[in-house]
Amino acid sequence: MRLLIVASESFEFAGLLARAGDVRRSAVRSDWSRTARLGSHELLLLANGAGVHRAAAALGQALPTFKADALVSTGLCGALSPELKPADIVVATGVVHGEFRYRTAELECSRPHLRGLVRTIDHVAQTAEEKGLLYRSGAVAVEMEAGAVAASAQKAALPFFCIKAVSDLANETLENDLNTALRPDGHFDTIKILGSTLRHPLIRVPELIRLWRRSARAADSLGDFFCRLPILS
Repeated sequence: MRLLIVASESFEFAGLLARAGDVRRSAVRSDWSRTARLGSHELLLLANGAGVHRAAAALGQALPTFKADALVSTGLCGALSPELKPADIVVATGVVHGEFRYRTAELECSRPHLRGLVRTIDHVAQTAEEKGLLYRSGAVAVEMEAGAVAASAQKAALPFFCIKAVSDLANETLENDLNTALRPDGHFDTIKILGSTLRHPLIRVPELIRLWRRSARAADSLGDFFCRLPILS
């Protein structure tokens, strides 16, 4: 099977790359792209920044040359369901982006995970209040790219999967304002984040360290999950 897998940042593929073989740079025009093999399956991995426009741009470059059998949206997500813990896996039963609702293909895995609706929005959901509103709309997790991957899969008549790992919890309000640090290219301005963090070090430095550690755990969790999928066995 040939899988085209999209995330926002390359570090979200760390767990998958650690378990894959024959990893090479790809010629696809994206901020970061690699080809790899997992078992007998061929993967194209793309990370082109956060947001639907960045994901759509990368897919526009990749789909004409990589004849995918399925599209996958992966990476980190914010928990909306209170039962989700850091590094837990969410498998979408559908993706909602604005007025559009997309179906996902059936996916089974022996590794524990939560199935439910995933919502795509155009910013980081920073407050517990906003997450609560999104949860009451029926979604269990929130992220920023899956809607574009789903739309591309629908247009190309390809199966679509959405597999995410939790980085922040439903009851957490982030003190670090990641939205103001999000550049037009879809990447976060590290200098801006650090500058803001150091102005309020007692609260924001521990939070930043906690998010970094959770993100690393989530990326490894994703790699483990992909290795256990029947479609990749």
